[in-house]
Amino acid sequence: MSRGFCLLLILLLLGTTATAGAANSDRPDCSRRLTLALHDHGLLYSAETDSGIDREFADQLIARSGCQIAVNVMPRARIWQLIESGALDFSLSGIATEERKRFAGFAWYFANKYYLLARRDAGVASLADFTRKRKLKLGAIRSFRYGKNANDMLRQLDAEQRVEYADRLQPLYQILARNRVQGMIIEPFDYPQIETTPIRAITTIIDTGDPPVAHGLIMSHKSLPAAEQQKWRALVNEMRADGTVRRIFSNYFSAELAHSMVEF
Repeated sequence: MSRGFCLLLILLLLGTTATAGAANSDRPDCSRRLTLALHDHGLLYSAETDSGIDREFADQLIARSGCQIAVNVMPRARIWQLIESGALDFSLSGIATEERKRFAGFAWYFANKYYLLARRDAGVASLADFTRKRKLKLGAIRSFRYGKNANDMLRQLDAEQRVEYADRLQPLYQILARNRVQGMIIEPFDYPQIETTPIRAITTIIDTGDPPVAHGLIMSHKSLPAAEQQKWRALVNEMRADGTVRRIFSNYFSAELAHSMVEF
């Protein structure tokens, strides 16, 4: 074999290796086991059945990335704490606030509106009515954030000690039925549970006046460098572009509602 041919062969091999390396560099780093937490919340995820929109979304992330990702279930407040500390890499269906942007990045995959679910006997037709009636209390999940109007109401009522907190929805439904609280903030993921319980007969749904709020994959700044976050963001965008996200949402909502939530 001539020296020139050997040199050409080496250059070709190096070029192939470089091309493969460049292609791989566009995909997430799977050199360690990653962590992702889900929270029990209506159609997003049910711990009882281990199913829901976020469960399906997580499965797609794992399959497409090729990474080993340990999936756990924990309260939402705990999730945010671990994301901030870097002890947790990911969570799903997160809303950004200025405070959260300091320690987390986001990859958006849907948006939805929030509503006030209020007892009919509370006699309210708006957030302002609810806030003005000082005997009324609101039920809320710890660390949850909503649209601006709903957040403003929550902050004011919390300052007035008019908020009862829980880690998930079910206890809030119970205290609403018992009239310990007279309202709570809900979203489309909560509708099926409301419609199939006696709560629907004693409540009314009130528009908060907020536009749809974007939700996304939550990524810890401490555990995932910016370049890696961008790779995961690109993966989420692929899932949106090829219709995967819409198909997941169509498993739980009408085609029209699913379209409105994922095309934002």
